[in-house]
Amino acid sequence: MITPMRVFVLIFNARTENEGIHTIREGDRNKILMFESEDDATRFALMLEAQDFPAPTPEPIDAEEIKEFCESAGYEWEIIPENSNLVVTPPELNVEQTDWQADAKKEDTVEDTFPLNQQPLEEPELSDSELEKMRRKLEGLL
Repeated sequence: MITPMRVFVLIFNARTENEGIHTIREGDRNKILMFESEDDATRFALMLEAQDFPAPTPEPIDAEEIKEFCESAGYEWEIIPENSNLVVTPPELNVEQTDWQADAKKEDTVEDTFPLNQQPLEEPELSDSELEKMRRKLEGLL
């Protein structure tokens, strides 16, 4: 099989400092899909969006460049031929945190968890027995 010179890959945050390439996880390996057809790449991108992914952009790139990148990063690659019978659908499960997200290294703090105008809930001032009495009274009203 002869590799086409130009293929389409899916890029998140294309042409920014925070761009990332879409991969599919197979076991402990990542695989980059290289689409021969821009239409097929666009269709796959729309399926990712339907699964609440950020919107990826199909970008044309030289196939040899992607293969070299895959070899250097330890990734697999697969060419998706144009008008093939091969149906490519996104996996059911997606990773929770991607490597390309800007806040991937950010740790949660109280400030991150609550909006600026809202303070964390304080401990209740009532004892457990008082809360239990109130609960029974409220249940009695129902």
